[in-house]
Amino acid sequence: MKVSVAILSWNGRQHLETCLEALRHQDDPGVSWEILVLDNGSTDGTAGWLREHHPRVRLIESPVNLGFCAGNNRLVAAATGDAVALLNNDTRPQPGWLAALVDALATAPADVAAVSGLIVDWEGQRLDFGRGVMTFDGHAFQLDFRRPLERAAVPRLGEELPFACGGNMLIRKRSFLEAGGFDESYFAYLEDVDLGWRLWSGGERITFVPEAVVHHRSSATSDLLGHFNRGFLFERNAYLTAYKNYQDGLWEKVMPAVLMTLLSRAQTLLEQNNPGGPLLGLDPYAGLIANTAPGPAADPAAVPGQAPEGRLQRWRRYGPRQLVGRALLRLARQVWPAAPDPSRTPCLTDGRTISQLRAHGFVLRHLEGAATARRAVQQRRRRDDEAIFERFPVYLVPTYPGDLELFTDAGFRHWLPAALPLKESRLETLMEMG
Repeated sequence: MKVSVAILSWNGRQHLETCLEALRHQDDPGVSWEILVLDNGSTDGTAGWLREHHPRVRLIESPVNLGFCAGNNRLVAAATGDAVALLNNDTRPQPGWLAALVDALATAPADVAAVSGLIVDWEGQRLDFGRGVMTFDGHAFQLDFRRPLERAAVPRLGEELPFACGGNMLIRKRSFLEAGGFDESYFAYLEDVDLGWRLWSGGERITFVPEAVVHHRSSATSDLLGHFNRGFLFERNAYLTAYKNYQDGLWEKVMPAVLMTLLSRAQTLLEQNNPGGPLLGLDPYAGLIANTAPGPAADPAAVPGQAPEGRLQRWRRYGPRQLVGRALLRLARQVWPAAPDPSRTPCLTDGRTISQLRAHGFVLRHLEGAATARRAVQQRRRRDDEAIFERFPVYLVPTYPGDLELFTDAGFRHWLPAALPLKESRLETLMEMG
């Protein structure tokens, strides 16, 4: 066996300095191995620095940022190894990291496509990734993320996982390519969840190696994308993961609940985070127009039958974000009289709401491509979802604003299919909050 260690780097030269130094001090894995780095459109001099200080590293350059998925696909295609170790650039692998991965994969049954290592924080005190869980709508969580290691549930050697973390895994090159690699439409995030589901449905497995430890500067690279832009990727990619991978017959049953969740999140963000947002929750025929209620409705945001709100009551209901937005709009109307009035017209100003709507827009504009990807996934299926979910039940976890109210609504629960084994939980149970 030959192994290729593949590292993607975007403006991460300072991280590579530590990562590559740690790779120089790896224990002998007992096989020949190489290091590949893709400079993913960096502007921090990464390529020149690598040529000068690490001439034995195989450098691949892209003039633009290809994203995590396409960048890693290019690395795997260029790798000469029979197996490829995907490693984040903002990590520090322990000396026995590569040897542990190689030994685990070399001694594993042939149907094990990949092995996943343990990721801890930079100080080695808290868990970053040991095992992941997937939600019914395609999202996923790192179980016990940020929990102290003594309280975290770390899988045992050889324990099966639903997916390996894309920042610390060794995968057979053949398995990666035959499964289609990472979905390049994702750009980043949840691509490893999607790949894991495809590997399992294709008849292969993924197992864990606790001795393959890397230390991780969590979010060091992803923070460069911006919070709201990441939100767009999370929601879009989660939907695509669910759409492509649920088997025929089950997808049609779970789809209404997935779509209702998408709709609820957008509606909640629109109403709560934008000036005039509460107007979107009104029924215009519940006493507000057409003389359907006695007496004038002076406040279009008022509830029929209740006294009009006072100014202090409105301010408390708006909250600080909406108050600031309304104040800015009032100021704008003094300069530009045609500016919208949030008491009568909702105004879209919130970045998180915009990212949610962008995710919806992407899905609607790429229906044909997603359908093609789904057909390819289903055509190579060798294991049904029932067998997968017996091992890894999907979760129902209130995560976004409005989720708790939706998930406890009897009407929503009606659309959760009995054929889908669900495990209900809360974020504070799955991971360390704060």
